[in-house]
Amino acid sequence: MSASPSTNDFILQVEHLSMKFGGLIAIGDLSFQARRGEITALIGPNGAGKTTVFNCITGFYKPSEGMITLNRIDGSSYLLERLPNHEIPARAKVARTFQNIRLFSGMTLLENLLVAQHNKLMKASGYTMLGLFGFSSYRKASAESIDLAKHWLEKANLVDRADDPAGDLPYGAQRRLEIARAMCTGPELLCLDEPAAGLNPKESAALNALLMDIKNNTGTSILLIEHDMSVVMQISDHVVVLEYGRKISDGSPQSVRTDPRVIAAYLGVDDEEVETVLIEVGDEDVIEQLDTGPDAAHGPGTSSSFLAGPVTDTIGHSEGERVTVSKGASKAEQVDAKANAAPRKPAERATAKPTGSTPKPRGGRK
Repeated sequence: MSASPSTNDFILQVEHLSMKFGGLIAIGDLSFQARRGEITALIGPNGAGKTTVFNCITGFYKPSEGMITLNRIDGSSYLLERLPNHEIPARAKVARTFQNIRLFSGMTLLENLLVAQHNKLMKASGYTMLGLFGFSSYRKASAESIDLAKHWLEKANLVDRADDPAGDLPYGAQRRLEIARAMCTGPELLCLDEPAAGLNPKESAALNALLMDIKNNTGTSILLIEHDMSVVMQISDHVVVLEYGRKISDGSPQSVRTDPRVIAAYLGVDDEEVETVLIEVGDEDVIEQLDTGPDAAHGPGTSSSFLAGPVTDTIGHSEGERVTVSKGASKAEQVDAKANAAPRKPAERATAKPTGSTPKPRGGRK
């Protein structure tokens, strides 16, 4: 009998996390775990709350409810929701990148990576101007910082441009530089917010190689938000799927890929593309579950908001500024409701079609 995993096997534990903005519940009772030394992907449709989760983990938001526990390799644990935001990278060793690149474009690549190590350099200078007088402790710390910066420039395949301004780099190279800068802080958990956004296939392959190198050779665990499913499926060990701020699936990439609730949340079960995707996946059980679609009125309209549907259709307002997602807006819940419904008898299925009617082809199946 295998032993159950200990707390220290998980670098991050999110328990019953909720985040409310006024009456809007952006995250509702979310719980998941990220295992140490693995790449965990947080995915979901636009507006599912993924970046809000990141902002709670990294201290930009203080959650309305719940606990976020970071377990370091030395055995110490930190409740991130209780730490001041500047102590999360310094004490809990959590680093992050953003959807929009935030490099110092006028500085060189090397200088960008040295800026990330300012805490170490300031400590070596005695928080004064001692570094200007050539103290040996500062010279040693400075040399170590330069060596570390060069190391990560090599890992990111950017060392030949170390003296170029960061703003002169191609977009994909800037993404890798931002990750290299985050790694110069020595994180135990690296949070990446859509690192493959806007990359071409060649740049995505370079990004995948860098992330796998970080995972295999540094011991740093990675939590990423990503819409590029080729990246997610190739490098992730564990995938958590959100819809409307709630978890609808949690498991291996393969199990998530064939989960009907995930397919419904991304494409809508009334979309012809669903059957095409399911045929590619090759899961006949899932095809059977999604053989008929729900009311199309519940799908996103032409004026879809960040809640993935027309505001007037998916949100109800009342006194006290309470905002709720309307019943039936969640595609995942529609699939769950279908699965729980009693199956029709074969005789009923046979009489369901009008006599002499010709079935309409679906999803490209000929």
